[in-house]
Amino acid sequence: MKKNVVHLFVFNGLSDWETGYAAAGINSAQLQKNPGKFQVLTVAIDKTPVSTMGGLCIQPDLAVEEVSPPDSSMLILPGGLAWDEGKYTELMDTARIFLDSGKPVAAICGATAALAKSGLLDNRRHTSNARDYLIATGYQGAHLYEDAPAVTGNRVITASGVAPVDFAYHIFKNLDLYAPSVLEAWYGLFKTGRPEFYNELMQAAN
Repeated sequence: MKKNVVHLFVFNGLSDWETGYAAAGINSAQLQKNPGKFQVLTVAIDKTPVSTMGGLCIQPDLAVEEVSPPDSSMLILPGGLAWDEGKYTELMDTARIFLDSGKPVAAICGATAALAKSGLLDNRRHTSNARDYLIATGYQGAHLYEDAPAVTGNRVITASGVAPVDFAYHIFKNLDLYAPSVLEAWYGLFKTGRPEFYNELMQAAN
């Protein structure tokens, strides 16, 4: 079975925790509606290995120039200080191409500021680390900012850097990765840690 690809952008200094739940859920067939339907492939500016903020070395699967929307189910952009330093602005062109092609883009933390600077949040519901954080970019979408851990608006998923579980929840929902009862139980478990959600998760999965 040919798997549907979710492309995850990787770069030096990316925030490890922000996409960990999402990548693990997508790559693990356990509990999925269609086990093994999706896989995550890492994408970088080129295929040179990168090091995360936590010091983990990642060998990219693809260079950005090898990625096209018809071959992808989603583009995920992790946070990291690089965005605030003005790096990787070329990825905004890729994000725009994805959106224009009807493919979703998911951005968390600093990557939301990059989207804002590029005008991609001017007409979409969204969130970020804080409203003022995005206002500082000079963008025109402050009226659509929502004070929430994660928001989906017109094919764009945005999230605060301290909301990786919510970020994953919106990604899973967009991909239709789990049955609704499984998704809600998963979210309850990882959001609260309460054991009753584990029982619900196991029951929903059977």
